[in-house]
This record gives sequence, C-alpha cells and structure tokens, in this order.
Amino acid sequence: MSRDQAREILRRLTRHGTIEDLAKRLDPVPPTERPLPHDVPHPSDATAEGRDRRLAYLAERGLDVPHLAGRAGPVDPAELAGNIENYIGMAQVPVGLAGPLRVQGVHAHGDYLVPLATTEATLVASYHRGARLVSHAGGASVLVTTEHVQRAPGFLFDRLVDAARFAAWAIERFDRFKEVTATKSRHARLLDVATHIEANHVYLLFSFHTGDAAGQNMVTVCTEAICQEIAATTPVKPRSWYVESNMSGDKKATVLSFLQTRGRRAMAEVRLPRKLVVRGLGTTPERMDEYWRLSFVGGAQTGSIGVSGHIANGLAALFLACGQDVACVSEASVGITRLEHTEGGDLYCSVTLPNLIVGTVGGGTRMPTARECLRILHCEGAEEGREMGSKFAEIAAAVVLAGEISIVGAICASEFAGAHERMRRPVDPVDPAGPADPR
Repeated sequence: MSRDQAREILRRLTRHGTIEDLAKRLDPVPPTERPLPHDVPHPSDATAEGRDRRLAYLAERGLDVPHLAGRAGPVDPAELAGNIENYIGMAQVPVGLAGPLRVQGVHAHGDYLVPLATTEATLVASYHRGARLVSHAGGASVLVTTEHVQRAPGFLFDRLVDAARFAAWAIERFDRFKEVTATKSRHARLLDVATHIEANHVYLLFSFHTGDAAGQNMVTVCTEAICQEIAATTPVKPRSWYVESNMSGDKKATVLSFLQTRGRRAMAEVRLPRKLVVRGLGTTPERMDEYWRLSFVGGAQTGSIGVSGHIANGLAALFLACGQDVACVSEASVGITRLEHTEGGDLYCSVTLPNLIVGTVGGGTRMPTARECLRILHCEGAEEGREMGSKFAEIAAAVVLAGEISIVGAICASEFAGAHERMRRPVDPVDPAGPADPR
C-alpha cells in the first residue's frame, strides 16, 4: 500500500470520528447488552404455510416483498432495457433468509436478515447457523479499507525506448487524466495510475473510486476517454492501443488484485466462546484450528490464490439475490479464512476479502427482486452522506465469515456429508421449531 493510499483510508475511516471512536463502534455487543431480534421463524418448515409465516415475519418489520413473494405482476420488458437483450422471460431462483446476523462495522451497524438465492440444499441452513453463532458472540467486527476499481489499457510501440518515454510522459499527466474522468462521470474519481513496461508494451493501471456502484462499466467509459486524450496529445505515438489489456483482474482471480485490491477490501472477525463452539457446532476450537491448518497447507500445495472453505457459495447466493454481477464471484471469492484457538480456549475467526466488486446502484440492482432483497438489508440505492456500497460490502464479509465457521464446524463434527445426504431431497418437515439455540 502506498503512502497516498494509506492516507486516503485513514481519511475515510476517521470522517465521522477518531480512531478510538472507530474501535468502539467495531466492538462486539453480546445479546445480554443488546437483545437479538427474533429468529427467522420455522426454518425447517418447507410448506406454503412456513413460507407465509416468514413473509409475515418480514411484514412485521415493515418489509413488503411482493415480487419475491410472487404477488406482483410480470415485469414490463421496457423496464429491462439496458440490462438484457433479446428478452424472453425471467429465470427464477429460490430465495431464503439467514439471520439475524449482527454486524459491527463502520457502515453496517446492526442486526441484518440476509437474503440468499440458491438451489443448493443446506446452503441457507448453514449460513443461518453461522449467523446465529456470530450474533450470539456479539457480532462480527467488520472493516472496509481500500476501495478502487481498475481498468488497464495497453499500448504497443515499435521500440523499447519509445515505450519507456511514453510511460514517463503518461505518469506526469495524472492531473489531466483526473479532469477527463470528471467529464465522463459524476461519481467516478481517479485515484491513481501505475505503469508497467514489458519490452515495447506499456500497461497503464488506472484505479478509480466508483461511489455506491460496482463500477465496471463506469471505469471502462472513463478509461476510454482518457485513452482518447492520450492518443490525441502524447508526443510518443503508440502503434496501437486497447482499452483493456487483461491486466486489471476483471472477472478472474489474480495475484495482483489479491495483493492490491480490486473493488472493496473487507475484513471481518469474531471471537467465539468455547461453549458456543461446543453447543452450536458439536466440536471444539482445537479441532477447528487443526482442520484449518491442514486445509491451509492443502490449499497452498494446489497453488490456490487465497485459502478458504466456500466463500464463493455465500457470495454467489448473495449476489444473485441482490442484483450483483455474478461473474465477479470469480474474483470476489478470492480470500483468506483463519480459524485459531486462543489461549483462553475460545476460537478466533476471520476472513479477508480483497476483491469485493459490489454496489447498491446500477446494473442488476434495478431488478424488482434485487431491490427488495437490498431493502431487506437496508442497502437499497444511495443515501446522501452514507456509503451504501461499503455498507453492503461489510455485510457481505460478515455473511462469508458465518458461512466459513459453519462449514468447518460441520466437517469437524463429521456432519458435512450427512447434512447433504439428509437435505438434498424433499422430506417432510420434522422440526418446525428449527435447530437448537447455540447458547
């Protein structure tokens, strides 16, 4: 991280108070100090009556979801212009609720119901269990630090010396590139530009802040305008250029993005008391620590970029529900999970997600069901003075943390295969009251 990046992060984190204020905001709050909301009712009841009870549970909280519930009429195809071509109809993926999940973040601060769209049995149940454990431990402390989205145009020259002269010229034009960016978008802000020379090729890596939007289209438009400015003014003319050189990490896992961030870098942690691990997961902190170390070595041997359990599962389900670009799971799911038993016998759990490409405006967030799911999370649209995209990223990190805890617990308790065998086909509901309270 450069000095300028560090200063930008510090400015954002202390915009509403001091570092000490920030520390207090991230402190866990156990249910004894702030009671948890009622759990999602009848989680094991797969009947129409069970669904209706859960819809009533949302209605009691002022959340009307007619599109999710199937009460709204069909969407006017004209409303989908800009989102789909050759439209014929809607694909439907079932949505379930996990939580409430307590999040103690800078932007997300409270207890959240989490909509997850999936056709994989056990997924919602697993994230629901993890959310309850995290909440009973006082909540996940979450922080979003770096926020920028890259686009990396490439320029071709006849000779190495021309490439070097061009790179030296381009790096001094940063202020002009910022001006060009401002002419193409009210929301994009150019933060940095880096150069990389490979023989007679020059790669310019532009980093933009994109407000509450995920921003891929925004940064493409701005970069195209900058490249046009470069082509018209550079004293060292390239033989040709392309707006993307496959170096930005767009929709793929890369080491560069893992180290430097593409999107929003979010980190979440929680300390689970021993009794919660034993009662809620049926295993011990020592066994979960041992499994984590074993799996980390396994991931390292296979060349994994980051090592985790199933980050992609939770993010894909959350992205589908909330209108995110699902293809970005390929980069957003790169992360690190840590599970370590403490000297006091508890379990420290954390996740680091360097590449969360998420937003609350634009793209698929315009879809009716996506708007309802974002409304459930209190993340719909944009609000003056609030960073809703960062809020959504903090919730996403807490959701991922809950899922990592739950899946490792299932493996350590020898329940992983059995749960999939039991829940992968329709059965009569046997426990309408749901699983035991993890306390």
